[in-house]
Amino acid sequence: MTLFRLGYVAMSVELKNASPSQTMSYKRFQEIGDPEVAIRRLERITKSNIHNCLRLLKHNKAHDIEFFRLSSRLIPLATHEDLIEWDYLSGINEDLIKLGSFAEANEMRLDFHPDHFVVLNSPTKEIFNSSIKVLKYHYLLLKQMGINPTHRCVLHLGGRYKDKEKSLERFIDNWSLIPSEIQKLVMIENDDTSYTLENCLYVCEKLNIPLVFDIHHHLANHDETEWEIQWERVVNTWIDSDLPVKMHISSPKSESAFKSHADFIDVDMFLDFVNKANGSTEQIDCMIEAKQKDGALFQLVDELKGHPNVVMETASSFRWKK
Repeated sequence: MTLFRLGYVAMSVELKNASPSQTMSYKRFQEIGDPEVAIRRLERITKSNIHNCLRLLKHNKAHDIEFFRLSSRLIPLATHEDLIEWDYLSGINEDLIKLGSFAEANEMRLDFHPDHFVVLNSPTKEIFNSSIKVLKYHYLLLKQMGINPTHRCVLHLGGRYKDKEKSLERFIDNWSLIPSEIQKLVMIENDDTSYTLENCLYVCEKLNIPLVFDIHHHLANHDETEWEIQWERVVNTWIDSDLPVKMHISSPKSESAFKSHADFIDVDMFLDFVNKANGSTEQIDCMIEAKQKDGALFQLVDELKGHPNVVMETASSFRWKK
């Protein structure tokens, strides 16, 4: 039986005053007037974000949650083009080490999902270079935490740019321009508008990149083939990774807002996936992308506990018996 491990995204609705994404706009930075004072303000915000992230990991440990997506906004304005001289890691090295050490000591899988403006198939050189800069920021954070950066950043294939096939091939062409250490960061996720599971499998198999299957996106945007027919191919993209297979689970907010995420997870939708994927690999880490964050995880667990085919292994992981 496969072990299914549950995780959630970046913030908690249960733990109060623990945002790891406090920020400052560049406009506010300029309004401060003194660049040195403004930088010190950014550094204080950053330390608070990292401190809150550690609080979240301790909260997760208390509930046996070993899978968590870090906020990409830990360091506000870190990649802003007008702050290129700012050594944003200076002064927070020990904070990041403490964060990574706690995760390692408690065998927690941490990763990132950089924002949508990271586009590796862009035909515009400036956007491509900016995307590499953002990925380097994530790489440096992970390295400073003492976490192996390999397969820690989920990305979409990018935009259509009026020619989907050409844009898909541009991703492959651009791949050779990406430093090898940054290449190793990347996992690819099927999206809900442009690139389907089959499109992503084509790229992942060609470039040896793990595929993160998003079942909600698949329901919103798919080819004729059902996902379970392609599932073995998805699992095989993880063969060279030291990490377990990863997938995303969310539920449609409504029929009219199908692509939007609901507050909680539809347990029947999730268990349909579990039933079909069970036995395909030793472990699948399931990232919950729901508006209620850890609240959605806790509600899902409560519903799973009452199911006759679910065997809970910990407070946030289970196996499926038939």
